[in-house]
Amino acid sequence: MVRPRSRKSPTRSRTAAAAPALPDWGERLVGVHCSTAGGLATGIERGAQLGCTAIQIFSKNNNRWLATPIHDDEVEAFQTARANASIKLIFAHAGYLINLASAERDITEQSMESLRCELNRAYALGLAFVVLHPGAHKGDGELAGIRRIADRLNILIEESGFSPVRIVLEGTAGQGTSIGHRFEHLRDILGRIHDQHRVGVCLDTAHLFAAGYDFRTPKTYATLWDEFDRIVGRRQLCALHLNDSKVGLGSHVDRHEHLGRGKIGPNGFRLLLRDATLARLPMVCETPKGVTDALDRKNLAMIQQWIGTTK
Repeated sequence: MVRPRSRKSPTRSRTAAAAPALPDWGERLVGVHCSTAGGLATGIERGAQLGCTAIQIFSKNNNRWLATPIHDDEVEAFQTARANASIKLIFAHAGYLINLASAERDITEQSMESLRCELNRAYALGLAFVVLHPGAHKGDGELAGIRRIADRLNILIEESGFSPVRIVLEGTAGQGTSIGHRFEHLRDILGRIHDQHRVGVCLDTAHLFAAGYDFRTPKTYATLWDEFDRIVGRRQLCALHLNDSKVGLGSHVDRHEHLGRGKIGPNGFRLLLRDATLARLPMVCETPKGVTDALDRKNLAMIQQWIGTTK
């Protein structure tokens, strides 16, 4: 006869401790940037293990211009992993070398080809959009940089007219001559794009703060969104990056910190995460990684707490 296990079985206790409960996000799209080391499908697997409902990935090495074409077996593995996960939205971040604002011919040609590669890979994988840093004018002035970015985006969008993949411009912290740290920059680029269905905006909380936009009190939070709605428009907003900042307000330095441990602190994130007008947007952390996923779990737990689904 097989005897039933005791309720105080040490085996059951160890198993429960090894598998922490996953967050219940409901219809919210929340997650982290997931590494694809070991294959593109591993990004989905890592996100699923964390209980993410949205993830961001690099579809190629983010510090190289190009990548080999995606093979059919990679696409199949990616789609299989996606079908077996609870992740509802996946998008990519473009490589860091791309600079569509550059006046240098070689940089321009390589940037165009690299973003073309990113868009093709996103299309093959069925990703919603690709997040892109607008670029840096390198001393030629903001207006010249904005014009170059828009002109080159129009070319790439026209080339890929068959594709539904959007190019989503990320607001920047304003380091050096980077473009995108003012809402006016984003407005002026988007205003020059011929096909408005193919572009959008991603706001990064650390970048916003470093660029000088405060949102830590109800008053400054309301002012931020009043300004964004007036200048850019909420209809253009496709995603949020949730990152605290190691540096102060208006520093124009891009340094991400774990949620609640930086200069933004809990209040700004609590206001943002409990804002019903933003509840349908994907919100993804790009906070520093550790050897294990423990840091990601802590940041997700903070988000869950601030949303109000846990005490």
